[in-house]
Amino acid sequence: MNEILKIEKLSKYFGGVKAVHNFNLSLQEGKIHGLIGPNGAGKTTIFNLITGIYKPMDGNIIFCNQDITGKKPYSIARLGIGRTFQNIKLFANLTALQNVIIAGNQDITYNLLESFLRTVKFRKEEKSLREKAMMLLETVGLADMADKMASNLPYGHQRKLEIARALALNPRLLLLDEPAAGMNTEESKELVTFIYDIKERFNLTILIIEHHMDVISNLCDECTVLNFGETICRGCPSTVKRDRLVIEAYLGEEYVC
Repeated sequence: MNEILKIEKLSKYFGGVKAVHNFNLSLQEGKIHGLIGPNGAGKTTIFNLITGIYKPMDGNIIFCNQDITGKKPYSIARLGIGRTFQNIKLFANLTALQNVIIAGNQDITYNLLESFLRTVKFRKEEKSLREKAMMLLETVGLADMADKMASNLPYGHQRKLEIARALALNPRLLLLDEPAAGMNTEESKELVTFIYDIKERFNLTILIIEHHMDVISNLCDECTVLNFGETICRGCPSTVKRDRLVIEAYLGEEYVC
């Protein structure tokens, strides 16, 4: 199995605060890996470093055998990394369909003049973009809401719309930042099935941040636990839940086996 993402000795400080310190990760293609830990542990900072929002102070990020450390976010997205955000980031005043179409615009090859003249090439590519966006909305169960404003969608549907938009980037690696936030137990169970289905359908590798341990346990092949920017444990979910450091720093005594 091929290694799709390798992170070596990654560090990011904000002033005197060690947001991430000496973080290492090897992620195999086709796997689902969880990042867990208390709030402020550095999980989202790692996502921001991978996607180029932050530049690391030290370390390397290798994606598909290419060093992407410090590259611009748009360059990293074009290489095949898509993501969602902890705080939903949609174009609130655009429809669900328009949100997904915009994300897919990296596929277009027509120029400004062809767009102005509405050439055959322009019309063909615009039609293809729309069809792809509708397919993705159907995949996440939002096809019947394509013409609704993103701001008017229920919270759970906004989460799915973010995933559809990330899929429009044709990713090989999908980063999901707390997709189960605000969901009840039944909704979390449905999310696990949904994420696994899109992983299989689109041949994805997934890195997921999540506080719902039932999601992590049922979805992830392996997980890494962070506390104060440092890794305190790594292993399969059942092993991690029995680790004394993880129990003390994050899970609490109810997870003692």
